[in-house]
Amino acid sequence: MRIVDWADETEGGPAVVLLDQRALPQRTEHLHLTTVDGVIDAVRSLAVRGAPSLGITGAFGVALAAHRHGTGTPGARAAVRADAERIATARPTAVPLSIGVRRALAVLDGSADSTASTASTDSAPTGSAPTPAAVLAVARAVAAEAAAVNAAATRRAADLVRARCPERPLRALTVCNTGPLAAGPGGTALGAILTLHADGALAEVLACETRPLLQGARLTVWELERAGVPHRLCVDSAGPAAIATGLVDVVFAGADRIAANGDVANKIGTYMLACAAARSGIPFVVVAPEETIDPHTPTGGDIVVEQRGADEVREHGGTLMTLPGTPVYNPAFDVTPHELVTAIVTEHRAWSPAPSASAPRSAAPPR
Repeated sequence: MRIVDWADETEGGPAVVLLDQRALPQRTEHLHLTTVDGVIDAVRSLAVRGAPSLGITGAFGVALAAHRHGTGTPGARAAVRADAERIATARPTAVPLSIGVRRALAVLDGSADSTASTASTDSAPTGSAPTPAAVLAVARAVAAEAAAVNAAATRRAADLVRARCPERPLRALTVCNTGPLAAGPGGTALGAILTLHADGALAEVLACETRPLLQGARLTVWELERAGVPHRLCVDSAGPAAIATGLVDVVFAGADRIAANGDVANKIGTYMLACAAARSGIPFVVVAPEETIDPHTPTGGDIVVEQRGADEVREHGGTLMTLPGTPVYNPAFDVTPHELVTAIVTEHRAWSPAPSASAPRSAAPPR
């Protein structure tokens, strides 16, 4: 299934193709975006969401800008850079969005990273101006990397949890949506759950509803059902109670940005689950790509938390659910302090944030 992809001229492009996640689970629809404004609107409206998928979208968005403006003159390249800045800031919390944009934009400066160097060189001869095809080659490389990154992280997370938890099929709780829809092939936190299921080591998943737009209820449940994983939908405010009453062995979460000290910004409702997990003595495990760790953000207090529109709360399906004009507090994310995190698992390592250090350290081996 195409989640984030590129369409060339043979498909009516150049265009960014997105699975419209707002329509799921009732309908499967794709967006065919031929303008940068369309890409930005899709990011802001959550037609595409999930930090890794946003990174891929950001890279393809820059490729679209390069195809629309060209790259052969200083003025054209300046226009591409201006569009890239708008894409990168469309949602401020998720660090992979800006990373994907920067990687594709680096072609214009002749500094594209080595993951796409061969393709870029093939598309733009030495000494020539960078071409839109070279920008697209980097964007495709960003997308292709997701599968390998996710496979390594999810395998490591599943093994870590099996070593730390009882030797029986486990009961997991997860928040938001962190499967292939959000993270590309394999997923991240939900990918670890799917790996446990494939290992025969999973009894059940409690999937929290998750604001904004009930991403757990609509998307995680859809992915669990398609994978044949036993699951129940969990009222958001009931997650801590489920943990406290012994219904959960492990909590899995993704991350949109991880500060240098290990504080984790993830979908709203994550912090209360971490508190409950710590109180009950069960693991709280974050699974995310290494690039989610932002060395330029010292602590969670430095993370910009996106505030969503009031109508997402005041209305449901277009029907007003409260008094007109009611003021609303609607953050998309919260920040879990590093002290509550059992392990942060990436494609490269599993580690526990050190309470007194300014950077993460390797986790102790499971006992």
